[in-house]
Amino acid sequence: MHSDAMEHHRYMQLAFADAREACAAGNRPVAAVIVRDGEIIATGRNTIYADHDPSAHAEVAAIRVACRKFETLDLSGATLYSTLEPCPMCLWLILEAKIERLVLGARHAALKRLDTGDYSVETFLALTRRPLELVTGVLEQQCTDLRLQWMREQATKR
Repeated sequence: MHSDAMEHHRYMQLAFADAREACAAGNRPVAAVIVRDGEIIATGRNTIYADHDPSAHAEVAAIRVACRKFETLDLSGATLYSTLEPCPMCLWLILEAKIERLVLGARHAALKRLDTGDYSVETFLALTRRPLELVTGVLEQQCTDLRLQWMREQATKR
Protein backbone atom coordinates (compact mmCIF):
# COMPACT_ATOMS: atom_id res chain seq x y z
CA MET A 1 0.00 0.00 0.00
CA HIS A 2 1.34 3.45 -0.98
CA SER A 3 2.27 5.71 1.97
CA ASP A 4 -0.59 8.17 1.25
CA ALA A 5 -3.01 5.25 1.05
CA MET A 6 -1.68 3.86 4.34
CA GLU A 7 -2.05 7.26 5.99
CA HIS A 8 -5.61 7.63 4.67
CA HIS A 9 -6.45 4.15 5.91
CA ARG A 10 -5.04 4.86 9.39
CA TYR A 11 -6.93 8.11 9.89
CA MET A 12 -10.17 6.68 8.46
CA GLN A 13 -9.86 3.76 10.89
CA LEU A 14 -9.84 6.30 13.74
CA ALA A 15 -12.88 8.06 12.28
CA PHE A 16 -14.63 4.70 11.84
CA ALA A 17 -14.05 3.80 15.50
CA ASP A 18 -15.55 7.18 16.50
CA ALA A 19 -18.51 6.59 14.17
CA ARG A 20 -19.21 3.28 15.90
CA GLU A 21 -19.12 5.10 19.26
CA ALA A 22 -21.51 7.77 17.97
CA CYS A 23 -23.88 4.99 16.91
CA ALA A 24 -23.56 3.24 20.29
CA ALA A 25 -24.54 6.55 21.94
CA GLY A 26 -27.75 6.67 19.87
CA ASN A 27 -26.59 9.05 17.15
CA ARG A 28 -25.94 8.64 13.45
CA PRO A 29 -22.76 6.63 12.81
CA VAL A 30 -20.68 9.43 11.34
CA ALA A 31 -17.33 10.79 12.50
CA ALA A 32 -14.61 13.09 11.19
CA VAL A 33 -10.90 13.52 11.80
CA ILE A 34 -8.91 16.59 10.73
CA VAL A 35 -5.19 16.17 10.08
CA ARG A 36 -2.59 18.81 9.30
CA ASP A 37 1.16 18.30 8.98
CA GLY A 38 0.80 14.66 9.98
CA GLU A 39 -0.94 15.51 13.26
CA ILE A 40 -4.57 15.03 14.25
CA ILE A 41 -5.77 18.53 15.11
CA ALA A 42 -9.43 17.71 15.78
CA THR A 43 -12.07 15.00 15.78
CA GLY A 44 -15.83 15.12 15.83
CA ARG A 45 -18.76 12.79 15.77
CA ASN A 46 -22.43 13.10 15.05
CA THR A 47 -24.41 14.08 18.18
CA ILE A 48 -27.67 15.32 16.67
CA TYR A 49 -29.92 13.14 18.80
CA ALA A 50 -27.94 13.48 22.03
CA ASP A 51 -27.78 17.28 21.65
CA HIS A 52 -31.20 17.77 20.01
CA ASP A 53 -29.33 19.81 17.39
CA PRO A 54 -29.83 19.18 13.67
CA SER A 55 -26.51 20.92 12.95
CA ALA A 56 -24.46 18.67 15.27
CA HIS A 57 -22.79 16.83 12.40
CA ALA A 58 -19.35 15.24 12.74
CA GLU A 59 -17.63 17.58 10.28
CA VAL A 60 -19.09 20.68 11.96
CA ALA A 61 -17.94 19.46 15.38
CA ALA A 62 -14.40 18.73 14.18
CA ILE A 63 -14.06 22.06 12.35
CA ARG A 64 -15.31 23.96 15.39
CA VAL A 65 -12.72 22.22 17.60
CA ALA A 66 -9.86 22.91 15.17
CA CYS A 67 -10.79 26.56 14.63
CA ARG A 68 -11.09 27.22 18.37
CA LYS A 69 -7.85 25.37 19.07
CA PHE A 70 -5.89 27.52 16.62
CA GLU A 71 -8.05 30.65 17.00
CA THR A 72 -8.53 30.88 13.25
CA LEU A 73 -11.09 30.38 10.53
CA ASP A 74 -8.39 29.19 8.13
CA LEU A 75 -7.50 25.50 8.20
CA SER A 76 -5.38 25.64 5.03
CA GLY A 77 -3.21 22.58 4.59
CA ALA A 78 -5.65 20.35 6.46
CA THR A 79 -7.28 17.11 5.37
CA LEU A 80 -10.69 16.11 6.68
CA TYR A 81 -11.56 12.41 6.89
CA SER A 82 -15.27 11.61 7.04
CA THR A 83 -16.89 8.20 7.30
CA LEU A 84 -19.82 9.50 5.23
CA GLU A 85 -19.95 11.91 2.32
CA PRO A 86 -20.65 15.32 3.89
CA CYS A 87 -24.05 16.92 3.44
CA PRO A 88 -24.19 20.32 1.66
CA MET A 89 -24.06 22.20 4.99
CA CYS A 90 -20.92 20.37 6.05
CA LEU A 91 -19.28 20.60 2.64
CA TRP A 92 -19.83 24.37 2.57
CA LEU A 93 -18.22 24.62 6.01
CA ILE A 94 -15.26 22.53 4.81
CA LEU A 95 -14.81 24.95 1.92
CA GLU A 96 -15.23 28.05 4.11
CA ALA A 97 -12.59 26.71 6.54
CA LYS A 98 -10.20 26.36 3.57
CA ILE A 99 -9.64 22.65 4.20
CA GLU A 100 -7.76 21.45 1.14
CA ARG A 101 -8.49 17.72 0.98
CA LEU A 102 -11.52 15.59 1.77
CA VAL A 103 -11.16 11.83 2.23
CA LEU A 104 -14.41 9.87 2.13
CA GLY A 105 -15.65 6.51 3.33
CA ALA A 106 -19.31 5.86 2.41
CA ARG A 107 -21.05 7.69 -0.45
CA HIS A 108 -24.74 8.65 -0.54
CA ALA A 109 -25.21 6.95 -3.92
CA ALA A 110 -24.06 3.61 -2.49
CA LEU A 111 -26.62 3.95 0.31
CA LYS A 112 -29.38 4.47 -2.28
CA ARG A 113 -30.73 7.36 -0.21
CA LEU A 114 -33.72 9.07 -1.74
CA ASP A 115 -33.44 12.21 0.40
CA THR A 116 -30.18 13.38 -1.20
CA GLY A 117 -31.47 13.59 -4.78
CA ASP A 118 -28.64 14.22 -7.25
CA TYR A 119 -26.35 15.62 -4.56
CA SER A 120 -22.74 14.50 -4.31
CA VAL A 121 -19.56 16.28 -3.32
CA GLU A 122 -18.71 16.45 -7.02
CA THR A 123 -22.04 18.04 -8.03
CA PHE A 124 -21.73 20.61 -5.22
CA LEU A 125 -18.16 21.49 -6.20
CA ALA A 126 -19.24 21.86 -9.84
CA LEU A 127 -22.15 24.09 -8.79
CA THR A 128 -20.01 26.34 -6.60
CA ARG A 129 -16.83 26.14 -8.70
CA ARG A 130 -14.81 25.77 -5.50
CA PRO A 131 -11.58 23.76 -5.38
CA LEU A 132 -11.19 20.74 -3.10
CA GLU A 133 -9.01 17.67 -3.50
CA LEU A 134 -11.21 14.61 -3.14
CA VAL A 135 -10.08 11.09 -2.21
CA THR A 136 -12.73 8.37 -2.27
CA GLY A 137 -12.91 4.67 -1.52
CA VAL A 138 -11.09 4.67 1.83
CA LEU A 139 -12.72 1.99 4.03
CA GLU A 140 -15.73 2.54 1.80
CA GLN A 141 -17.32 -0.88 2.33
CA GLN A 142 -16.92 -0.81 6.14
CA CYS A 143 -18.35 2.72 6.34
CA THR A 144 -21.20 1.84 3.97
CA ASP A 145 -22.03 -1.34 5.91
CA LEU A 146 -22.12 0.56 9.22
CA ARG A 147 -24.48 3.18 7.82
CA LEU A 148 -26.73 0.57 6.18
CA GLN A 149 -26.91 -1.37 9.45
CA TRP A 150 -27.91 1.84 11.25
CA MET A 151 -30.54 2.61 8.58
CA ARG A 152 -32.03 -0.90 8.97
CA GLU A 153 -32.16 -0.46 12.76
CA GLN A 154 -33.90 2.91 12.36
CA ALA A 155 -36.48 1.38 10.03
CA THR A 156 -37.42 -1.23 12.63
CA LYS A 157 -37.87 1.46 15.32
CA ARG A 158 -40.66 3.22 13.42
